[in-house]
Amino acid sequence: MPTMNILITGGAGFIGSHLCEELLRRGHAVHVIDDLSTGSIGNIEHLKSSHDFKYTIASIFDSALLAELVDWSDAVCHLAAAVGVRLIVEDPVRTIETNVHGTETVLSLAARKKKRVLLTSTSEVYGKGTGRVPFREDDDTVLGATSKSRWSYAASKAIDEFLALAYWKQKGVPTTVVRLFNTVGPRQTGQYGMVVPTLVGQALRGSPMTVFGDGSQSRCFALVNEVVVAMADLLSCKASYGLVVNIGSNEEVTIKELARRIKAMTRSKSRIVHVPYDKAYESGFEDMQRRIPDLARIKKLIGYRPKATLEQILSSVIAHLKQ
Repeated sequence: MPTMNILITGGAGFIGSHLCEELLRRGHAVHVIDDLSTGSIGNIEHLKSSHDFKYTIASIFDSALLAELVDWSDAVCHLAAAVGVRLIVEDPVRTIETNVHGTETVLSLAARKKKRVLLTSTSEVYGKGTGRVPFREDDDTVLGATSKSRWSYAASKAIDEFLALAYWKQKGVPTTVVRLFNTVGPRQTGQYGMVVPTLVGQALRGSPMTVFGDGSQSRCFALVNEVVVAMADLLSCKASYGLVVNIGSNEEVTIKELARRIKAMTRSKSRIVHVPYDKAYESGFEDMQRRIPDLARIKKLIGYRPKATLEQILSSVIAHLKQ
């Protein structure tokens, strides 16, 4: 693959900073734009010494600046978004505006010169699910009522996907949408409701470990290092143009079992306590019972197969937070 100039929106975030490392490792030049609303300059501090790395602290809503950066780039990895269930419930206006308007701006600028775009989406788009697992990219989606702000994130990211695929179909912009399933690893913060760093932090502090609902809801957790390798591979995969692609793991675990494992691995004396969803978020909060990706498409496209076990993933988060 020839080296490229790559713009990463939201590149100072948890996933974005790991993607920077992977793309730089492959010899690409990387420029990050991030307003640090949920990212951190500390995530990219160690990259500043690289002559192939630059960053700008600014909003993607600064269209003149963004236009310059898109013109410089050969490809855009669009990660800038409102993230985390807690932030989404507390600030749905920001969620919708950031996700939809931000993506619209990036795509319209990329369309001028048919720049390659990799758009990050989320397994939240599957909504409540249709009862069938694992989730395939072209499954129907079932979202909750518009009166429940919890679904505003899923709806806004679904619009992002429609936009990206429309720009490919109508304007020939080479877009790929990646739906990420519960990506975890070093640098992830529990500040916005991310379950693994939240539980690990509580365990290390000896605080009560909070499990929402009865804890029977299950998830599959993927290691960020493997996820960004897959994203970088897809960036150069022409067969992925105009497609939605799941990225994740297929090792399923319930949240109550996850809490037990973290407690054992940290040798914590914390109590595991169950908190009703209504108390944790808002009245009438709805959650997805199971969230498991079908990985057949990504395996066919780039040979992706998750290798890290849940124990290895949790060990990496525990080691990072101990520091």
